[in-house]
Amino acid sequence: MKKKIQSLGRHQARVTTSTWPIRVALSLGLALTALQGQTQTAVNANGPAVKVIAAGQKSVANFTEMDGLIEAVKQSTLSSQIAGRVVSLNVKAGDRVRAGQVLASIDDRETQTGVMRSQAQLQQSDAELRQLQIALKRTQDLKVQGFVSSAALDLAESQYKAAKAGRDSAGAASEQAKVTQSFSKVTAPYEAWVLETSAQTGDLAMPGRPLMTVYAPLPLRVVMQWPASEKNALPQLQDIQIRIGSDMVKPVSMQIMPNADGVSQTIGIKLDLPIAGAAAKAVPGQQVRVRMAGSSQAKGLVPSAAVLRRGEITAVYVAQENGFAMKLVRIGADHGTSGVEIWAGLKEGELIAVDAVQAGMKGAHADR
Repeated sequence: MKKKIQSLGRHQARVTTSTWPIRVALSLGLALTALQGQTQTAVNANGPAVKVIAAGQKSVANFTEMDGLIEAVKQSTLSSQIAGRVVSLNVKAGDRVRAGQVLASIDDRETQTGVMRSQAQLQQSDAELRQLQIALKRTQDLKVQGFVSSAALDLAESQYKAAKAGRDSAGAASEQAKVTQSFSKVTAPYEAWVLETSAQTGDLAMPGRPLMTVYAPLPLRVVMQWPASEKNALPQLQDIQIRIGSDMVKPVSMQIMPNADGVSQTIGIKLDLPIAGAAAKAVPGQQVRVRMAGSSQAKGLVPSAAVLRRGEITAVYVAQENGFAMKLVRIGADHGTSGVEIWAGLKEGELIAVDAVQAGMKGAHADR
C-alpha cells in the first residue's frame, strides 16, 4: 500500500511538472494580447481624427449637359489684297502680335512700277498745268489791252481747267498706287494671337485666299448646338453653367440664332464668357461642357473628397467603433459644391468620413 501511495505521488508530481509550461504560455499569451490591445488603443489615439457626416438626401437641381466649343469673339482670317508670291511669312501659330505689325510680305515689284508710273504722270500733269496757267495769265493781260477776243480768253480758261482736272486725276492715281503698294504688307488688324497659318513662303497669294487666322485673346464665348426639335424648351441664361477644367463659370450673356441648321437640325447658341477668372485661361477650340439646371429633386449626396477612387474601385469610409471600414459604392453625377450622387452602397444615417484620404490612414478614427 505504501508503494502505491509513493507511486501516485510521483505521478502527481509528473503531472504538475508537465502542466507548468502550459500555464506559463497561457499567461504570456494573455499578457501579449493585453499589450497588443493597449498598442492598438495608442495607435487609434494617435491617428487622425476625421470629420464625419450622416448619409442622407439633399434637394438639388436636375441638370443636363451638352458639349460646347470655345471661340474668340474677335477672330479674323487675313488674306492678301493683291496677287503675288509670298516673299516672307514672319509669324507662326501661337505667336502674339501687336496691332499694325507686318505678318507677311507679298512680291511688290509690280505695285512699285505702278507707283513710279503714277508719279511720272503726276509730274507731267503738274508741268502742263503750270504752262496753261501762264498762258491764261498772258491771255487775260492781252484781253485787258484789247489785243485778244473774249473767245480766246474763254478757250485759255477752259484749257487751264481741263489741265487742272487732269492734274487732280493724276494725283488721285498716284495715291491709289501708293495704297496698292501698301497691300503688299499684310498687317495685324489688332493685338492678337496667331491661331493658324494657311500659306508658306513662295506660295501664290490671291485676293480672298486665306494666309492666316488671328484672334483677340479676350473676350471669348462658347458655342453650343441645341436640338431644333426642343426649340420650345430652350435654356435660360440664369440656369446655365459652363465647366472649364475643374471650374464652373457663369456666362454673362446669351444669343440664340434665329434659324436652325438644315443639315444638323440644331439651333446655335452663343454664350459670352466673363473676361476674368477661369474663363480668361481658356483658348479657342477648347471643348467644354455646358450644364443646364432643371427642376429640384432630393438625391443622396456626399462631398467629393469623401469618395475614394482607385482604378475601377469607388468607395467611401464608414465610421465603425474601432475606426473606419471601406464600403464600395456606385456614384452618379457630380453636382460640384453640393456633392456627388450615391446611387448604391450606403444606408440612411451611416456616418461617412468627409476626407477619404485621412480616413484610410493608420489609426484614423471618427471625430464625432
